[in-house]
Amino acid sequence: MGKRKVVVTGLGVICPLGNDINTFWNNLIRGKSGVSYIEEFDVSDYPTKIAAKVRNFDPLDYLDHKEARRMDRFMLFACAAARQALEDAELVIDYRNAGRVGVWVGSGIGGLATCEKQHVNLLKKGAGSVSPFLIPMMIPNMAAGQISILCGAKGPNGCSVTACATGTHSIGDAFRLIQRGDADVMITGGAEACITPLAVAGFCAMKALSTRNSDPHRASRPFDAGRDGFVMGEGAGIVVLEEINHALNRGAKIYAEVAGYGATGDAYHIVQPDPEGEGAARAFTMALEDAGVSPEEVDYINAHGTSTVINDAMETKAIKRALKDHAYRVSVSSIKSMTGHMLGAAGAVEFIATTLSCQNNLIPPTINYDDPDPECDLDYVPNTSQEKEVNVAITDSLGFGGHNAALVVKKFHG
Repeated sequence: MGKRKVVVTGLGVICPLGNDINTFWNNLIRGKSGVSYIEEFDVSDYPTKIAAKVRNFDPLDYLDHKEARRMDRFMLFACAAARQALEDAELVIDYRNAGRVGVWVGSGIGGLATCEKQHVNLLKKGAGSVSPFLIPMMIPNMAAGQISILCGAKGPNGCSVTACATGTHSIGDAFRLIQRGDADVMITGGAEACITPLAVAGFCAMKALSTRNSDPHRASRPFDAGRDGFVMGEGAGIVVLEEINHALNRGAKIYAEVAGYGATGDAYHIVQPDPEGEGAARAFTMALEDAGVSPEEVDYINAHGTSTVINDAMETKAIKRALKDHAYRVSVSSIKSMTGHMLGAAGAVEFIATTLSCQNNLIPPTINYDDPDPECDLDYVPNTSQEKEVNVAITDSLGFGGHNAALVVKKFHG
């Protein structure tokens, strides 16, 4: 059997720009920042006092109280976004198809908030005070587990955990399962909720976060010469992928085609990417070859674009290595300028943005791009959305540990 064609039929999102697809997309193309001050815990002695938080989220809109109180925040985000995506796809899961519907949802860190809270209980009150739900609320695979339980999906069920590349790897791995015939439908994406005292302190200790505390909306500035680190974000992006004939036979709405996937390793450093972008470039090339697409056909790249000095310069080199001279004719933007860096959820939400760009022929901007960096010399769609025919797009993610992933998304011509 040859490679089966895979399409996107459902979208769901919970993120700093909105808790539904329409709000998210409208804020994205308007260039709205989701960054604000951290108020949930005392950051008076933290170098960084800002983050991109999910607001106005009520898990009881999606789950009953008993279910919700047994889930960490990252799982709540994932389940809510999955409910949205399934409703959007109008997919009914029952005894006839449950075994062919799978779930592949990752998290870079998992239930850190639960872990921190229960550790305090342990220290203050002893072992008997630790919740029996600590482990299932903490482990990263339980977002996928909870989604499968909620919707009855009994097909392949798993979890990719590759730091900041988690969301993209999850969708790519789910794509492969359908492509090779192991499933007809996959519910896939990523979720994260790590704006916590320990996580923020840890990233501050690494000097990875922006300290532009006086102007939160302008703190995340990918590819700009004044960038000084990323801004922590949180949320979830979940999509429904389907084998094309399965989607067509049930009359599903089709957003776009997932056409190619590439995954590589840097074998370089625990947190720094290979400064020459060799591994990232190979991920681009692998995804293009898998899709049967030439570099000259690429219209848009939704970049990882973290707003860190090393990453943005490296990613620019990687794009040039993979696309050669065509790199200067491609539109490149980073929505992390608005959403912050959602870690394990980032790639999934960025995949959704890429899919909507293909559908709407509209590219979201890189906001806060004021001062060009000579090392970053491509078209980063500065500050204002760009109308452009988008037939082929790439979205990529790069994670601590040297994990690189890229997906090719194509406009669907029904």
